[in-house]
Amino acid sequence: MTEDADTDTASASTNTTTATANGIRATYDETETERRLEFVAGVDDDDAVVTATPRAAGTAAIAQNIEGYAMLKVRPTADGDELERYYGFDMALDHVAELLGVSQHDLPIPEAADDMGM
Repeated sequence: MTEDADTDTASASTNTTTATANGIRATYDETETERRLEFVAGVDDDDAVVTATPRAAGTAAIAQNIEGYAMLKVRPTADGDELERYYGFDMALDHVAELLGVSQHDLPIPEAADDMGM
């Protein structure tokens, strides 16, 4: 998790926040049933557009029930099929980093997602 991540907060009614760092954009969102943290690798840190030659590329997501007490589910996308479940946020982040081909410490984490996990 990086300390130099740029964090932007969208409208409070959507409960969506983003952070971009190290060519990775992380978007935290809440649906009626889930808290979701989706990562997109291969973005430009300055304007958050996908770059032509990314250091890493791909998507991965972490989902948890809206109450925040269930295990974390790692998916290839926010709506994708579950790949694995974890109790701890760090273990889920490690799996996401592996899917994206980056270090776990390169992943930007929006503040709203800091408390995910059991």
